[in-house]
Amino acid sequence: MTEWLLPTIDRNACTGCGACVAYCPTSAVEMCGAYPEIVRPDDCAYCGTCEETCPSGAIALVYEIVAPEVGPDVPVQ
Repeated sequence: MTEWLLPTIDRNACTGCGACVAYCPTSAVEMCGAYPEIVRPDDCAYCGTCEETCPSGAIALVYEIVAPEVGPDVPVQ
């Protein structure tokens, strides 16, 4: 069972377009009736693709994804 928080889906804002389902790279999201649900939570990579592709902004990641800054002046740790 997944021990972290998953992206949230606001059914009031969701239009049921299915973009999140179509673009989820791990197929963790499926349409259940008129709305998407994370049906395979252990497969959710928390990559943010669903949030980025949702045209109505109905999906939100609880945690912010922060990538380390990389460049010639940034030391690699």
